[in-house]
Amino acid sequence: MFSHVMIGTNNLEAAKDFYDKLLGTLGVAPATVDRHRIFYRTKTGTFAVSKPINGEPATPANGGTIGFAAKSQEEADAWHATGVANGATSCEDPPGVRAMGDLKLYLAYLRDPDGNKICVMHRMG
Repeated sequence: MFSHVMIGTNNLEAAKDFYDKLLGTLGVAPATVDRHRIFYRTKTGTFAVSKPINGEPATPANGGTIGFAAKSQEEADAWHATGVANGATSCEDPPGVRAMGDLKLYLAYLRDPDGNKICVMHRMG
């Protein structure tokens, strides 16, 4: 459905360092840099981080969350631990299983160093 998702940052170099490490836990290659933006490309889509083109400060979306897919609970835990170790703040409930009827998900949430809310999700079957 989506071709890409882009969020803002006020420090592109710090964002690249953070997301290279964080997304590396999910097997995503380091970002490519294009002037004021960085791109993480996979077979399923593109995640990008950009300094705002209008020159105004980047701000996180109120009510917005960007979700990443994990192959396992262990991969999700590594994602969360790597994020916290590199400047993110844990938010929402602690990482763990959430049940929605017959669907069980393993979720972990963070606020990145710019305040963007991100999560990782593993579908448990």
